[in-house]
Amino acid sequence: MVENHPRSKTDWGEYFASIKQQCPWSYIAWQQGQIDIVEWDGNIIPLNDMQARVYVAHDADVEAIAKELDVGEYEWLFSYPGYGQFATPEKVLIQQLRAKLTELRSKHEYKTRPVCQH
Repeated sequence: MVENHPRSKTDWGEYFASIKQQCPWSYIAWQQGQIDIVEWDGNIIPLNDMQARVYVAHDADVEAIAKELDVGEYEWLFSYPGYGQFATPEKVLIQQLRAKLTELRSKHEYKTRPVCQH
């Protein structure tokens, strides 16, 4: 099991378990150590072998940043408390490989971005 980010107040393992119905691959990726939790400092870290990176971004406008960055090989998503049924407990930016998300979505026949793919 992956450890939580030391500055984050969220039990990320519990969060990913709670959204398994909507995002089954996120819980599996968490269990396999494939999701990294870091603090947002404005710098983008290449994913390398990770499935996703969650940037905890308490003071940032995550929606605007995600929209600005959402080009190229990475798909940028965002979430914050109160943002739908599967919202994250902290304000976050989520970095994932666009090609991998497209593959996952086609397997699950999503016609639009699923809720966990803000």
